[in-house]
Amino acid sequence: MKEFTAPSQQTPAESDPALHRHPWNRYVAMGDSFTEGIGDPEPSSPGGYRGWADRLAEELSRDRDDFRYANLAIRGRLMGQILSEQLEPALALKPDLLSISAGGNDLIRPGSDPDSLADSLDAAVGKMTAAGATVLLFNGPDIRDTPVLGMVRGRVAIYNENLRTIASRHDAVVADMWSLRQLTDPQMWADDRLHFSPLGHHTIAIMALNALNVPHGLLPRLPKPLPPQKWQTARAEDLVWAREFLVPWVLRRLRHQSSGDGITPKRPTPGPVFGPDVLHGAEG
Repeated sequence: MKEFTAPSQQTPAESDPALHRHPWNRYVAMGDSFTEGIGDPEPSSPGGYRGWADRLAEELSRDRDDFRYANLAIRGRLMGQILSEQLEPALALKPDLLSISAGGNDLIRPGSDPDSLADSLDAAVGKMTAAGATVLLFNGPDIRDTPVLGMVRGRVAIYNENLRTIASRHDAVVADMWSLRQLTDPQMWADDRLHFSPLGHHTIAIMALNALNVPHGLLPRLPKPLPPQKWQTARAEDLVWAREFLVPWVLRRLRHQSSGDGITPKRPTPGPVFGPDVLHGAEG
């Protein structure tokens, strides 16, 4: 697993951006709804969602006219679908940086095997690194207090340990979601409690940039304190959530349907990054 040293206090000469230019020119993201950016709506972004991967690419593209970015992720995809549908197309794009987050949709299904999922991912990561790409892997967050997801915390922990072994074997980089304690704040999650909010995606993008040891301009954002709730209000919100999000999710599982049916990748080919940060020069 690649080791990166944290940036130390810089002298004026050391703060020269030219001295800290990252080595990547072509970034391809693979995965499911997490990498597609669900939960972080942005009408001006391809597909209508931004997400951590777009935010990461925006920072990587700063002052780099030759930087290109593709995102092949599709919501609802299982590990086998991601590897069979996205791996070869991703490698054909000849990326020098490739991220993959896969297995989350498998782990929340009854009877899923984190060891078997890791075996599949291990072989895929081997192909990625053999092609010359730096590989960025995402482990699962600590979902202890999250409805639905919290029930599979043990499986996620096992999968995460396997993922660290994969990273060590193939010299990949781990974006450590499990250690990102900010994600325990409810405001990091979207209304469906299954995907991350814009604040969550922003926080994850910072973590990923730090994992890659890339200097960036993103600043941490602190959630505003939530007002105290009466138990009756909290109960009513839980019922609304169950009706609007949990029940449809369960019905899709029973019908063997996916939220990604009929969806195509939002950035199928590498191109310039035209996110809100790049267009408007604002902080991400």
